[in-house]
Amino acid sequence: MEAVWEFLFAQYEGYSTWDIVLEATAVVFGILSVMFAMRGSILVFPTGIVSTLIYIYVTITISLWGDMGINIYYTAMSVYGWYRWTRPQEDAPELPITRLEGNERWISLGMVAVFFGILAYVLVNFTDSPVPYTDAFTTAIFFVGMLEMARKKLENWVYWIIGDLISIPLYYYKGLTLSSFQFLIFLGLAIAGYLEWRKKIQAREAGQLAASA
Repeated sequence: MEAVWEFLFAQYEGYSTWDIVLEATAVVFGILSVMFAMRGSILVFPTGIVSTLIYIYVTITISLWGDMGINIYYTAMSVYGWYRWTRPQEDAPELPITRLEGNERWISLGMVAVFFGILAYVLVNFTDSPVPYTDAFTTAIFFVGMLEMARKKLENWVYWIIGDLISIPLYYYKGLTLSSFQFLIFLGLAIAGYLEWRKKIQAREAGQLAASA
């Protein structure tokens, strides 16, 4: 047991208590945010803002500049999403969960490719990031995932699942075991969120079909 503990948490020996508490706080609020997202609750945004603001500081300390940028973006998009969810279309009591349709899918994937290319170039040439391509890819994935969450698109969960799978080993490698565990929990919640949102779409479509019959 001692060997397992050493393997997982020896990286924190050089960390201050304050930094560990900050990371733990960001993890707790991050998990709460994803749980609220899974339920389609607007509380996803205020809890997410707390987590992302802390992670801006955390990612600066470990030179994950792409992830620092994505957390700034998360904060801004959380404000936008909070606004958008509280102001749905006039003919709906709330913004409905929908799928990406037609060209939306290709536009979404194209955005990932474009952002990855730009970020990889910047990180390789202008920063000291030790993992520029991985950092750029997760940042691009999460960038588009957050946009699709603000738009309440089912596919946002697919982006989170991919990004979480990569972030689990990435954050352990960077010495943030708590954050690595967070992404492991995020992965399970993202899978559950996808299934829950798909179920809601299917129930609505079945109701619309029955009403039109």
